[in-house]
Amino acid sequence: MITSPSTESRSLRLETLSCDLAVLGGGLAGLCCAVTAARAGLNVVLVQDRPVLGGNASSEVRLWTLGATSHMGNNNRWAREGGLIDEILVENTFRNPEGNALVFDTLLLEKAVAEPNLRLLLNTAVFELQKENAQRISAVRAFCSQNSTIYEITAPLFCDATGDGIAGFLAGAAFRIGAEGRQEFDEGFAPAQAGRELLGHSIYFYSKDTGRPVGFVPPAFALKDITKIPRWRDFKAGESGCRLWWIEHGGLLDTVHDTERIKWELWQVVYGVWNFIKNSGRFPEAENLTLEWVGTIPGKRESRRFEGDYMLIQRDLVEQREHADAVSFGGWAIDVHPPEGVFSEQPGCLQWHTKGVYGIPYRCLYSKNIENLFLAGRIISASHIAFASTRVMATCAHGGQAVGIAAALCAKRQLKPAELGATAMEDLHRELLKSGQFIPGVALNDPADLVRSGTLQASSELHLQSLPDDGNMRPMEFSGAMMLPLPAGQVPQATFIFDVLRDTVLEARLMVSSKPCNHTPDIEIGSLSIPLHAGQNQAVCLPFDCQMPHAGYGFFAVLANPDLSVHLSSSRLTGVLFVGQRFNRAVAKTARQEPAPDIGVDAFDFWIPERRPNGKNFALTLSTPLSLFGPENLLNGISRPTFQPNAWVADFNEVVPELRVNWDTPRLVERIELTFDTDLDHPMESVLMGHPETVMPFCVPAFEVASADGTTLWRVDENHQTRRAKTFSEPVSTKGLILRLSCAAQQIPAALFEFRCYAPEGS
Repeated sequence: MITSPSTESRSLRLETLSCDLAVLGGGLAGLCCAVTAARAGLNVVLVQDRPVLGGNASSEVRLWTLGATSHMGNNNRWAREGGLIDEILVENTFRNPEGNALVFDTLLLEKAVAEPNLRLLLNTAVFELQKENAQRISAVRAFCSQNSTIYEITAPLFCDATGDGIAGFLAGAAFRIGAEGRQEFDEGFAPAQAGRELLGHSIYFYSKDTGRPVGFVPPAFALKDITKIPRWRDFKAGESGCRLWWIEHGGLLDTVHDTERIKWELWQVVYGVWNFIKNSGRFPEAENLTLEWVGTIPGKRESRRFEGDYMLIQRDLVEQREHADAVSFGGWAIDVHPPEGVFSEQPGCLQWHTKGVYGIPYRCLYSKNIENLFLAGRIISASHIAFASTRVMATCAHGGQAVGIAAALCAKRQLKPAELGATAMEDLHRELLKSGQFIPGVALNDPADLVRSGTLQASSELHLQSLPDDGNMRPMEFSGAMMLPLPAGQVPQATFIFDVLRDTVLEARLMVSSKPCNHTPDIEIGSLSIPLHAGQNQAVCLPFDCQMPHAGYGFFAVLANPDLSVHLSSSRLTGVLFVGQRFNRAVAKTARQEPAPDIGVDAFDFWIPERRPNGKNFALTLSTPLSLFGPENLLNGISRPTFQPNAWVADFNEVVPELRVNWDTPRLVERIELTFDTDLDHPMESVLMGHPETVMPFCVPAFEVASADGTTLWRVDENHQTRRAKTFSEPVSTKGLILRLSCAAQQIPAALFEFRCYAPEGS
């Protein structure tokens, strides 16, 4: 028994923690920062003011995680973010293809608690900050409402990933709220004058079918007049979750301090919408539906943006400017919403896409005036217009990983964040790329990789000359193209197979991208008109007599024609893809982006793939084989298709292809790292949307690594992840390594992006 006499006052329990890096905010950006830093050897404290991790991706909000892939609705091919966020999304697709937000919660928590160097504090909100001097934070204080404990956390480095930037705000870091005027950064899409207008908050709801009639009595605060919402006719009985992202409010308010008010007004809307669906008589199909879940906190889009040593602007995105210190990338549309949100007469959003992905500089990821404060998530240094793209969660998570690696290097070398950028960018790039990060235009150069000092031999490599006809056909209801990687020089002739309903003319085009690593076909280099007579199984050669201006992807396009059907192939392979001139209503309005001429955004056509199980390739034959899939690709430092496949791809006919690395003298091997193809074109939305597979069809399902004498060193019989690594408790001395891969299916050859191995440090 405990008794406590009355007293004048009491103090809360205080627990003091010391760490190498304090990460404040447990959304995807903060989580990826904290886990990455912990894996890199730092002692990390992760402070999260909610009971779960994930922020807007969590079960509290239930927004799907997206980034540069943009629902596969733009021209950013193979653009899913790499590293830890890729690991999370691939694992979630494997465990949780239905998109259950609660299951996603458990996966995020699992990633955090698996790291022995990471201390996780849930339900703990930062409220106070101490400074060593005007430019340096020494400690933060945070309160946990569940255990009545104040935590005082000291660290040499801090990362603010809180969304509203509470640490940066308390520390006096320079920040902005609202939209810059058009002239400040020469941003054509910006408003003419600077203003306070913001993107608002959203709250979602889920419904379910109970199998019997269900009534609904709305709460007294529910919106009574649904016609106050200009788009009230767009509500549908079966639509719920973040598909209703446009239930948005607060863009004309203070999105930091008015959040509780905004939440209540969003609740009024949500319950009013459900009352309309259940009780208006317009939705008989809703008779058996019940309201299963309504968000209790709003998903925030915009509040403070902090200033770093560089501010990302519209031109950086649209022009895809190169930055020597790029450490991450984006590719979501420049996506602005009317500040009135759901009450606006305007469309719920206006999205303008870029022709490809863009780099995000390291200088955007730390405060320009607080010397030990990193920035991660939606608060990074970007103008309002650039923020409209960088704000999405997979982009934020990818940037958080960059901060985690940067913090590890800062701690190891006793550098401030800005000093690291000025003195060690090559090392930062190397460590980021080794962790799975993708940085446009930057390839891994790792002298410590023993594979680079050996000779590579492959049992086979693909020389692509044909994709066999499987008997299925696609009516040419829309224009379609095969994306084929081509070297510079003469273009090979491609032969497709058609069924022709009646005499017609086949119109074909050969197109390329103006930038080698883009996948927007904005330059036409060949055009053909070929008369065809009615008939089936007609092999038609496309004799384009033209030159590829640079190595890159050629789009062999057949224009829409109701009299044509093209034969398909069940064969799929890394770095080869069918795309159609279509649009995804989630991110575009038409198949061609046509902005006003004065807003600084490009006009171009969308050529997008179809989600599996659709999206088969055209059956084809090439006049000369494409020999771009050799083992030398494993040494080029690029771990995804860009201007070429960048993968070793075995021959279709080899069931267990083998790769050998040989050294002249025995080497001591402690660690092996492999990177597989988990279809980086697939967005892998984390919640709500279902996925047809748990394992990506291109991924090698099993593999074995043996020493030169044939001794098995490492074997995995069930693989679904992008990156696999093995550290041996006792290093192995060998004159070579043998890697054996299994094929996922007869029509899908085994592929590998990276094969690296390392000696013990200091040996």
